[in-house]
Amino acid sequence: MKKIGIIGASGYSGEVLVEILAGHPKVKDLQVASRTHAGKRIDQVLPRLAGLANDLVFMEADPNSLVKADVDVWFLALPHGVSSAYALPLVEAGKLVIDLSADFRLNSGETYAAYYGQAHPAPDWLQKVPYVLPEVALPGWRKASLIASPGCYPTSILMPLLPLVREKVLSTENIVIHSMSGVSGAGKKEALFYSFCERSESVLAYGLGRHRHLAEIEEQLGMAARKAVMVQFTPHLVPMMRGIASTIVIPCAGGTEAAYASWEKAFGKKRGVNLLEAGQSPDTRNVIGRNRVELSAFKDERTGNLLITSAIDNLMKGAGGQAVQIMNLRLGWPEFAGLR
Repeated sequence: MKKIGIIGASGYSGEVLVEILAGHPKVKDLQVASRTHAGKRIDQVLPRLAGLANDLVFMEADPNSLVKADVDVWFLALPHGVSSAYALPLVEAGKLVIDLSADFRLNSGETYAAYYGQAHPAPDWLQKVPYVLPEVALPGWRKASLIASPGCYPTSILMPLLPLVREKVLSTENIVIHSMSGVSGAGKKEALFYSFCERSESVLAYGLGRHRHLAEIEEQLGMAARKAVMVQFTPHLVPMMRGIASTIVIPCAGGTEAAYASWEKAFGKKRGVNLLEAGQSPDTRNVIGRNRVELSAFKDERTGNLLITSAIDNLMKGAGGQAVQIMNLRLGWPEFAGLR
């Protein structure tokens, strides 16, 4: 049994974390902290959680105070550029920290600055922090005290691609990726652009050629391929609350057999992955509220391309659920404890 804390618990990912951890069989005590809601009961800020966590009151999210809190594991559900100010003091105080932000997902301070528009506050830490996509993570990460949980778009893309790239099943040349995300992927913003009237009946491509998650995708694929990898990635904002669907197009001389053989070898019967039959497209409706990715492949004989499709819930497998899965594995608990 462990005492768990969440910093940034009032955001969408934080809300999912509260919902999971409040019913987690291994959580002895749960604490929440907020930069804007200190002193308020959590059900006043997040009424949907009424009856589940009524006794929780937001603590002041001050790093100097939180290092003294009686908490074993901290989840950071904070914006990029903010998490590092909390992560390092907590790690130095002997806490286990799982960071849902982008602050420690990259290995290069130069890449971080190029994609996030600011210098990284702790570049010496970047190559020390493991990037953990549980089903395909390389061994050796389970002793780390600070762990980077992957982004939502990268999870939907790297889960199917990393096994194939590592085994050289596919070429890493000319990969084209289109992804569609629900509006919750942008976080809680009081902005007209994200209002219902603006996003309803609307599909919008954005971040053309330079979305922040592109750096994460290319770096992980490059490490798997042992060479630089460049992909064409275009995200789209679609009028649904949550969910991500990705379509990956890769020139391929063979059929789907090699891809499925690689996936079966990598994933086996892992609960976080549901392999659909070749040509059966994943549906975001089927993964909402679930900590899993559904994926499939289809060979277009007319164009010679292999089409890989995947679907996740961006707030579960793409954020809070995956972070809890990482904690479970790190602490030696059942991998899906507290998760559906």
